[in-house]
Amino acid sequence: MLVLTIWPLFALICLGYLLSRRGWPDAGFWPAAERLNYFILFPALLVSSLADAPLRDPAILRMGGAGLVTITLAALGMWAVRRLILPARPARFGPALQGVIRFNTYIGLAVTVGLTGAAGLGQAAVYLAIAVPFVNVLSIMALSESTGLRAAPAMVRSILANPLILACLAGIVLTLTGIGLPWGADRFLDLMGRASLPLGLLCVGAALRPAALRQDLAPLITIGALRLLAMPLLAALIARAMGLEGTEALVLATFSAIPVAPTAYVLTRQLGGDGTLMAGLVTSQTLAAVATIPLVLSLLGLA
Repeated sequence: MLVLTIWPLFALICLGYLLSRRGWPDAGFWPAAERLNYFILFPALLVSSLADAPLRDPAILRMGGAGLVTITLAALGMWAVRRLILPARPARFGPALQGVIRFNTYIGLAVTVGLTGAAGLGQAAVYLAIAVPFVNVLSIMALSESTGLRAAPAMVRSILANPLILACLAGIVLTLTGIGLPWGADRFLDLMGRASLPLGLLCVGAALRPAALRQDLAPLITIGALRLLAMPLLAALIARAMGLEGTEALVLATFSAIPVAPTAYVLTRQLGGDGTLMAGLVTSQTLAAVATIPLVLSLLGLA
């Protein structure tokens, strides 16, 4: 059942790759589709999911805390390796860190919905509301020469300009104030959100760059193993230590087991990082994840 749930998601990714390589519909379609999804459709999905999420549930709050602990421990481990064993310039360390702690929200939500149905969508949206800003800040710090106050303006701009973060904040406000989504707004956002995940998976496929796999093979394998195998194991241990079970534990493990997001490549290029390494990490992890996600979730007994 786990494989049957996951393979159609990766079939959409493969379809997106094939269509983009054929130049269909045209070269300008995929960047436009990705912008439409990133700025409109996916935020609509997050707002509609969070507007009805049980944010006061202690289990969900523990899940958010467990997510922060998992990401923090992984980031501290990467910084320790950089400082004590393998010194690296920010241009190389930034992609490496992102390759371990960043996650593809489209794949994460698609897997969660496939395994739990609509029941897990609210929990996943809560996880995103907590983890996305934190991961963005850590990524900017890793790519910047300075991790102090000099990097703060870039972090603030990144957070304020991120539509996913803004959508999560809007959904949380609607829930906590009791406003919700009146006058048919819930149906409107739900219709837009339904288009988000399939379009997002197609765009993930269109962003794959197999040519980037021809170099940096050792870093690709090492970082990929940390992301796709070590991170979900760490998340499962933290989930158990914090008493998480059921859907919350599954959401935490899933978002720790999915590959790095293509948006990491955009951030890396903007801040002068090694774009080739980042593209290789996105491609290699996405290709490997079709096997590692069902394997890891099955071995951990979460799905």
